[in-house]
Amino acid sequence: MRHLVFLLPLPLVGQDVLPDLIVTASRFPEAVTEPPYSSAVLTSEDLKDLAVRTLPQAFQNTPGVLVQQTTPGHGSPYIRGFNGRQTLLLQDGVRLNNSTWRGGPVQYWNTLDSQAIDRLELIKSQGSVLYGSDAIGGTVNILSRSSGFRDEDGFFSHGAAYHRFDTNSESHLARLEQTLGVGGKWGLMLGLSAKDVGDIKDSALGRMVGTGYSEESLDFKFEYALSETRTLTLASTYLNQDDVNRWHNTTANQGWIHRNSFTTAGTDLQRTYDQERSLTYLRLEDSESSISWIDRWQLTVSYQRSQDSEFRDRFVDHDDNAVTPKIRRIDQKILDVDTYGLSFQAESPIGSGNLTWGTDFYRDEVDSEGYRNGAPRPSNRPVADDSSYDSLGVFATFSHDLTDRFSYDFGARFSYATAEWKGYRPAGAVVDQAGDTDWTDLSLSLRGNYEIADNWAAYGGLSQAFRAPNLDDLTGSQFALNGLDSNGSPNVDPENYLTAELGGRFTNDTLSYQIVGYYTFIDDTITRVKDGTGGLATVNGSNGYLFGFETEAAWQLHQDWKLSGSLAWQDGKNEQAATLGGPTVEDTIRRLHPLTASARLKWTHPSEKYWIAGQLLAASKQDNLSNLAASDTQRIPANGTPSNLTASLYSGWEVSENVTLNLALENLTDEDYRIHGSGQNGVGRNATISVKIAW
Repeated sequence: MRHLVFLLPLPLVGQDVLPDLIVTASRFPEAVTEPPYSSAVLTSEDLKDLAVRTLPQAFQNTPGVLVQQTTPGHGSPYIRGFNGRQTLLLQDGVRLNNSTWRGGPVQYWNTLDSQAIDRLELIKSQGSVLYGSDAIGGTVNILSRSSGFRDEDGFFSHGAAYHRFDTNSESHLARLEQTLGVGGKWGLMLGLSAKDVGDIKDSALGRMVGTGYSEESLDFKFEYALSETRTLTLASTYLNQDDVNRWHNTTANQGWIHRNSFTTAGTDLQRTYDQERSLTYLRLEDSESSISWIDRWQLTVSYQRSQDSEFRDRFVDHDDNAVTPKIRRIDQKILDVDTYGLSFQAESPIGSGNLTWGTDFYRDEVDSEGYRNGAPRPSNRPVADDSSYDSLGVFATFSHDLTDRFSYDFGARFSYATAEWKGYRPAGAVVDQAGDTDWTDLSLSLRGNYEIADNWAAYGGLSQAFRAPNLDDLTGSQFALNGLDSNGSPNVDPENYLTAELGGRFTNDTLSYQIVGYYTFIDDTITRVKDGTGGLATVNGSNGYLFGFETEAAWQLHQDWKLSGSLAWQDGKNEQAATLGGPTVEDTIRRLHPLTASARLKWTHPSEKYWIAGQLLAASKQDNLSNLAASDTQRIPANGTPSNLTASLYSGWEVSENVTLNLALENLTDEDYRIHGSGQNGVGRNATISVKIAW
């Protein structure tokens, strides 16, 4: 522990309070010492200080992460070039990715209440060995709030009320929470959040009508001490979103011109989403097992339910024939998914090392409906109806300090996945089709950390990743790009990846610095190509690669002043056919983030009662586009997404022990800009005012 601060991942060093534990990298809380990986950790206080409204926005300062927003209610981070179902999202260690998640910019990440987060952890470019399919770009674990009853004495009761107002969109965000219990015996946490998000505006497009939405969420966690070391936890969360509008697809979007780049106008009369998601889990864990060959263990049973409804109203060519007049087409896709989960994990001593091992199982049961102009249309189903998807994994990771300066971990995971469907109606078919398929995989990981000197360390390794085709890959029917329909294929094979990573860290009393490079080998990635009939077909690409670097630094200029910054860049290619059955060509990875940089200067009063920080975020022009991205001109500007530079101020004031105020002045110059991959422009000049009252 003597080099704890030195060995912290750099994003932690830049914070005011240094978390000394991280869960996601090993499945158990571990001291953040000698980490052989790139990571980022953000606490609830960080999210409040950065004026974060949604979960994806939490990563806006994280190098190697592009935070796109299809609309303010839909957003997802591109982690080292991967997004959607190629990044893994967990809540308290429970897998949230299910078999209906589609590719590209997805809406699912915003179905977690950012106000109910205690902390979030990101592990980049790895996670498949511990968590299974999808953990390619990275693994994000959202750790929810709890009562903290084991740190309390006697009966306790604490609560807080929080309200935030955004001037740009005239939006309100509120949360009320209460904890109570008996110290060392039991604790209960209850929370209620609500958002009323208005339409955002910027200096070029003005008010972007239809970008607002509403959201409500509930969460509770009950914890009971069965013994000094054994805890039983029952937790549940529920979130509902209504009328989240894909503004860029609709006629409210009249197009945008910026320098020599431009987007095209939307054509849909309406395209909205309603989303509901709930998670309930029961967990039994023992932090000091009485079993001689197990130090600690955890057993979790979970149930999730997600309900998605997509509504689209547009005019199309009659029978897809441009010669005849256009007709009105109203499509609706409805998806209900029940997910059952069971996982067990344990840690056992082996010699001078530790073995983390366990198993997990998830089963999706899916009901799917499709309608056109009010009548059932089986080919409109988002995935096959009456389908199921099972995934089973067995994993083990051995960690060992080989010497005082060198540590390593080696891991392996065996995965088995199977899909079955009955109500699959591909385009042109007149009856439903049934089918099934399955896959197996063995993924390995070897990583190490070497302490070169007291102030220097190097880390790196190799990590395999695996993604089995899901129900959307196999049987999906989605609206994609500028009116192109995307269809799945039951014949696609799994994706396979291998990432090599090498990094170095330096830390002394005033300076912390980290630089890391990575290279991902891509094999059989599942992608979309034009099918020659006005749609997109799902196929496996060939080989590809993606590489980049990230660097960040924090400098304590003075006891009261801290300067920090970051820089990140990436590039990559993939071999695939431009059209179905056509020759294989090399194409750019679909959504690479451009060269990005950030700088932040923070002053804190010696009393630590108030602080102020100035921040710059910059991105270069991104015109390194794939063929499909270049054709998505309602979202991606023709000639590339222009460069941008935004300046903001953030401040906080601890008025009293129970009252905290925060003020943020964002985009001070009213910059007209768009984050690459987003469906609307960034928020113009904006002030956010928030107050938290605790009791």
